Amino acid sequence: MKALDEHLDPESPIPDDVQMVQQREPGTGRRMLRIAGVIAIGLTVGFFLVHRQKMEAEARLADATSKSASEAPAVDVVTIAPAVGAQSLTLPGETAAWDATTIYARVNGYVAKWFVDIGDTAKAGQTLATIDTPELDAELAAAKAKLNASVAQVVVKQAQADFATTTDERWRDSPKGVVSDQERESKKAGSAEANAELNAARAQVALQQADVDRLTALTQFKKVKAPFDGTIVERKIDIGNLVTAGSTASTSPLYRISKDDPMRIFVHAPQSAAALLMEPDVNAVITCKDLPGKHFEGKVARTAKAVNPQSRTLRVEVDIPNPDHVLVPGMYVQVAFSIKGDEQIEVPAAALLFRSGGPQVAVIGDDGAVAFRDVTIASDNGNEVAIDSGLAIGDKVALNLSSQIAAGEKVKTSASDIKSASVQ
Repeated sequence: MKALDEHLDPESPIPDDVQMVQQREPGTGRRMLRIAGVIAIGLTVGFFLVHRQKMEAEARLADATSKSASEAPAVDVVTIAPAVGAQSLTLPGETAAWDATTIYARVNGYVAKWFVDIGDTAKAGQTLATIDTPELDAELAAAKAKLNASVAQVVVKQAQADFATTTDERWRDSPKGVVSDQERESKKAGSAEANAELNAARAQVALQQADVDRLTALTQFKKVKAPFDGTIVERKIDIGNLVTAGSTASTSPLYRISKDDPMRIFVHAPQSAAALLMEPDVNAVITCKDLPGKHFEGKVARTAKAVNPQSRTLRVEVDIPNPDHVLVPGMYVQVAFSIKGDEQIEVPAAALLFRSGGPQVAVIGDDGAVAFRDVTIASDNGNEVAIDSGLAIGDKVALNLSSQIAAGEKVKTSASDIKSASVQ
């Protein structure tokens, strides 16, 4: 109350805010009301304009949707034409060396030296490594000693045979009554026995000579040599390694060498193409995605002439020159065969529909109606599929048809979408 009395006291000073209100000009409040009214009207008009535009857009969308629903759906089609000329069949293949072999030791011993490493080119007969063979050397020395002893024994037996022969001749030519018939027969038997022992000694010499020749031949394998011109693709020896003769599971290989000029290409063709690939003079073009811009031409050199019963494929080999050694064994390549076949129908793979009843194709009639036909696939060539039955030349086939389109429903096609499905 005291504060209120002080405020109402006429002698008390007037606050600044009150003085500002008292100093305002008359009519200020009316102007503010008019401004607020203008703003409100503008907002109202803007709201109605935006609402009207939204309603018009919804109406246009509904009209477009109704119009689109009433129109026939558009599809892409191709017109079937016969495949003429040579057909291309592309299959995966693998490169293989013309000659390839693993080199094993032929004698027991230790690696003394090796002269070539992986990636080196070797000539036929070139020494790749040498092997020390102390046991073989000892066996050869012993065999030569036995041979010398056998030769000496032949000399002895020869002298005994000569003496026995002359003795037999003297006793045989003696007058009767000087020597008995028994002694004469005894000398004759002694001569035959001496000659038999001589022949046995000679046979022993031949046997010992054969053993010496065998061991001498083995000493030639102390030098490991390349069997043909090629590239060393693997080395598995070092100096001092113990090596044993043979190529069993318990023996270690020394080298692996391959010849890659010319080169073989192995292809496993499906059974459906077997008869075509066994025709003479089938050309092939080999490409590799790792070698862009390069292709290699060749011909089918040989086939297995039998279908593998497990994979139902035919083994096909293509020979191509490889003088620059660009291709190496074991590469994955694509082989495009140019084969001569009967006139057939091919459609893009996008035209096939796989349903529970089997493969089908949607054919567009002259009236634009869709009809589904069962087809039989002759061969799958990747982007193109050869059809054995179910289609005719001139049929229009739909591509990537929607599953919502039913049989008998009409569709529309654009003239620019109609393309030929013939293969040149």
